[in-house]
Parts: sequence; C-alpha cells; structure tokens
Amino acid sequence: MARVIGARGAGRADPAAVAMVVGAAGSVQFGAAFAVTLFDRLGPAGATLMRLGFAALILVALWRPTTRGHGRGALTVAAAFGLSLGLMNWSFYEALARIPLGVAVSFEFVGPLSVALLKSRKPRDVLWVLLAGAGIALLGDAAAQENLDPVGILLALFAGACWAAYILLSARTGAAFAGGSGLALAMVVATLVVIPAGAGQASAALLAPALLLSGLVVALASSVIPYSLELEALRRLPANVFGVLLSLDPAIAALAGFALLRQTLSVQQILAITLVVAASAGVAMAAREVAPIDA
Repeated sequence: MARVIGARGAGRADPAAVAMVVGAAGSVQFGAAFAVTLFDRLGPAGATLMRLGFAALILVALWRPTTRGHGRGALTVAAAFGLSLGLMNWSFYEALARIPLGVAVSFEFVGPLSVALLKSRKPRDVLWVLLAGAGIALLGDAAAQENLDPVGILLALFAGACWAAYILLSARTGAAFAGGSGLALAMVVATLVVIPAGAGQASAALLAPALLLSGLVVALASSVIPYSLELEALRRLPANVFGVLLSLDPAIAALAGFALLRQTLSVQQILAITLVVAASAGVAMAAREVAPIDA
C-alpha cells in the first residue's frame, strides 16, 4: 500500500500529524512482527496472501475500480505496479522467516533510499550515500559473524529492489487512474501473483476462522490503518518532515521485533541500523519532495 502519495513543501510540523506518521510506522512494523507469528501455520507466502487478499477486498469495496476507459498502456502500468507490490511483500515475508525484522527492513530500505539518491542532484548527498553504504556494510559484516541466513539477506535486498520499482510505478499509476482505483487494481494483481505459493504453503489453513481473523488483522495493521493515517498526515506535514519520520522505520522495526518476537540485536547491528536511518533522514531533509514508499 502506498506509504506516501504526495506532500507539501517546507514548513512547520503539526504535532498531531507527526503522531499519525509515527503511529502508522508502528502499525506497519508491528503488523509485520505479528505476521511472523503466523508463519508456522500459514507459511510466509500464505501470510502474504492473506494480507494482500484482505487489502484488495477492502480497496475494491472502497474504490470500485474498473478497467473500462483505460488504454492498454495504463492497464500495463497498473499490472506492473501490482507485480512489484506482490513480489515485494512476498519476498519481504520470506526474508522475515529467516532474519530479524530490524535487519530485514534495513536491507530493504536500500531500495527507496537508492531511488531518492538517484533523483538528487546535490553534491552533499554523497555524505548520505557514504552513511548508507557504511550501515549496509556493517550489517553485512554482522550477518556474517552471526551466521544469519544469506538467503534471507538476498530476499530482503530483492524486496528493496521491488520497493524501488513500486515507487517509480506508483506515480505513473496514480497519474493514470482516479483516486485509489489504480492501487485497488494493482492490489488485485498482487494477490493473484502470490496465490499459487500462498495456497501451496497454507493449504487448508487458509480457511481456518482464527487464521482468517489474524490475516485480517495483518491487512488492517500493515496496509489499511497506516495508509489512512498517512493520507491525513500528508495534508498537514511538510515533505521533508514526513520523509524524516518515515526514516524511522528500521528502528521501529527493530523495536517491534524485540517486543513481539524477542529478537535481540548486537551493538554492531544497532549501529548499522542507526546509520541507515541517518542516511535516509538526511536525504529526506534535503529533498523538496518525497517519493511514494511502502512496507
């Protein structure tokens, strides 16, 4: 689900809007941590299917999207948007099955951070590249020392690449479709992408009432609630403040992993996550506009 739709220029931050963005980030990351608790019964793909499926149902009910009146180009963009959305969520959940949440989000953040840096033309942004590179290098070294699953790291990086594609495609989808109808269509495509793997992993568990309820909770916490909060916050916050607040995601993810999953991080991992957060915040502070991002 789009994490940023648009934002105003520089200005003062509304405390209530700040609380909305922080609350949205907490909802996303604690939703992800809760999803991990379902992996034993649903598998990562099954949990992804439930999250995307319920989100698609809610969005379709809200926006009533239609393919009529849209050319092949617009529909292709929406389909590609949905493909990136489905692969992003699926690969991220597969990463969470193998490595800690805070580490996974930090590796994944390379995607949106790279897009922001590539769009920048300011020489001083080299500093943020160096900070981000140092953070990722530290994470990689810590992962090697602690024998973290390299497949999990690759999956998190792949999720970041999909996130980057999602950012670029979301703007084109938003321009081609009114309101959230393009996102609703993309969410349907994303659901279709993960159905084979999700149904294969979860099997009959997909029909268990308790698990269906848990899947709805994940969809609400990870998609519907944060989207609603951030959409309202965007009306009140300057773009740079919004971007800095979103940069807290890796740190909040580490907190969620500790609180719900009892995942602890080494001093080196905490330092690495801090560097990634600082780099992302630095880019956001320097930017006049923030591109759309999601978790």
